[in-house]
Amino acid sequence: MGLYNHAMLWRAMIVMGCLLLGWSGWSRAAEPVVLDVRTEPTGGVRATATILFPVEPAIIQRLLTDYAHWPDLFEVRMRMAEIREQDGKAFTDIRIDHALLPGERRLLSETRTLPTGELLTELKGGDFKQYRRFWKLSPVDGGAHTKAEFELLVEVDWSMPDWIVALAVRRDLETHFRIIREKALAQVQQELQPGR
Repeated sequence: MGLYNHAMLWRAMIVMGCLLLGWSGWSRAAEPVVLDVRTEPTGGVRATATILFPVEPAIIQRLLTDYAHWPDLFEVRMRMAEIREQDGKAFTDIRIDHALLPGERRLLSETRTLPTGELLTELKGGDFKQYRRFWKLSPVDGGAHTKAEFELLVEVDWSMPDWIVALAVRRDLETHFRIIREKALAQVQQELQPGR
C-alpha cells in the first residue's frame, strides 16, 4: 500500500474512533451538563450550569427538597444537624467536612420555593461569607425530561485562594449532578417495578 493510502487509512480510523467514542469536541451540544465555574472579582466563586435530566421535573424537585437526604446527593462528607420546615421555607444547619478545609464547616441556610417554582437557598449564618443557590426546573420533551438551570455563589470564611475553591467546586458539582441523575433514574426504575 502506498504512503498516501496508508495515511488516508489512518485518518479515516481516527475520525471513526472519534465518532464511535463520542469525542466531546464534536458532541458538546448533546452533553447532559454544561458547567461554568469562575472566581468573582469581589470574592467568592460563581458556578452556573445547565443540566439535562432524563426524568420529569417532579422527580428532581423531590430529590432537591428531601432535606434529610441531602448528604446523599454529594460525595463530600456532610451531615444535617438541624432541619426545620415552616411556612414554605426550610431552614437547614449543615455540617460539611471537606478535604480542603480543616475541621467541620457550618452552613446555615434557608431554602424556599419561589412563586414561579424555582428553588432559592440563601445564607443565614455559619462559616461562609456568601452562599446563594438557585435551581430552575423546566419540562422538556413533553414533560418526560428536565432542563435544570443552576447557579451557585459561594465564599468560604477561610483564607484560601478563590481559584482553589473554584477547582473544588467544579469537581464537587460534576459529582453532585451525576449523583442526582443516578438517584432520579433509580426512582423511575422503582416506580416502574410491578406491584408498586
